[in-house]
Amino acid sequence: MSKDSKSFQIRRAVDADIPDIQRLLVEVNMVHHNIRPDLFKGPATKYNVEELGQILKDENRPVFAYIGEDGTFCGYIFCEIMHTEESPLRTGIKTLYIDDLCVDEASRGKHVGSALYRYAVDYARQIGCYNVTLHVWGGNDSAEQFYRNMGMKTQYTCMEEIL
Repeated sequence: MSKDSKSFQIRRAVDADIPDIQRLLVEVNMVHHNIRPDLFKGPATKYNVEELGQILKDENRPVFAYIGEDGTFCGYIFCEIMHTEESPLRTGIKTLYIDDLCVDEASRGKHVGSALYRYAVDYARQIGCYNVTLHVWGGNDSAEQFYRNMGMKTQYTCMEEIL
């Protein structure tokens, strides 16, 4: 559990957080739907209540919640611990993949996202990860700029041609 000098708490998400997580999952879905309605239906969530309950119990898929000083659920970060096996071509590494980060609309501009990101990076260091990775959809310029501001760099680019 991490505390800023009095103002907030970042902790593992628990079952009681599921309604707030689902609400924010819809927000994320709608960002993607607005950018790529050809790929994302909206409004929807990528996990149902049962799936979220299982994820919250999975040590390899930690979800961290940002709780404001008044107890308000302000955001989350979904992570996944991934391993690249050693091979003649690749080095074996442990990665913390950020699957999703969302800040409640009412909490944006208050550094909630950067606190969650830094918490995940610190967690990755503590568990011996080589790197932290994530994907950003083309057109989500604010997210891409946020992650660049956090110090991330492009690892590879996925391209498409729609037929």
